[in-house]
Formats: sequence, C-alpha cells, structure tokens
Amino acid sequence: MNRLTDAENLLTPAEVAALFRVDPKTVTRWAKAGKLTSIRTLGGHRRYRESEVKELLVNQPKTGN
Repeated sequence: MNRLTDAENLLTPAEVAALFRVDPKTVTRWAKAGKLTSIRTLGGHRRYRESEVKELLVNQPKTGN
C-alpha cells in the first residue's frame, strides 16, 4: 500500500503559490508540466508534498529585485 507517512505535510495550490509569489494557476501549470508532483484528494483537489515544494524553492534561480 502506497500511503503518505503521518509526518508528510501537504500544501494547497494557494499555499505553494504564496511561497513562490505566483498565482495558484501557475502552480497547477507546473504540476501539469511535471515540475511538481501533485496528489489528488478524494474531492479531486490538488495537494503538493511540502518537502518537494521546499526543495524546489531552495533550488530555484535567484532573480535580482
């Protein structure tokens, strides 16, 4: 059985979007493109593994603001 561990936190698209400062629709596009792995809830909503999101956040290219 492939179940998430109790310690695995899942984030909503809005939470991921806030971390990257992008629109939630962008996060959905990243999932469709394979940049992020999404998990579907029973209701069909996307959720993202916090560990994967944080790894992507650390490894993203820095922009000069």
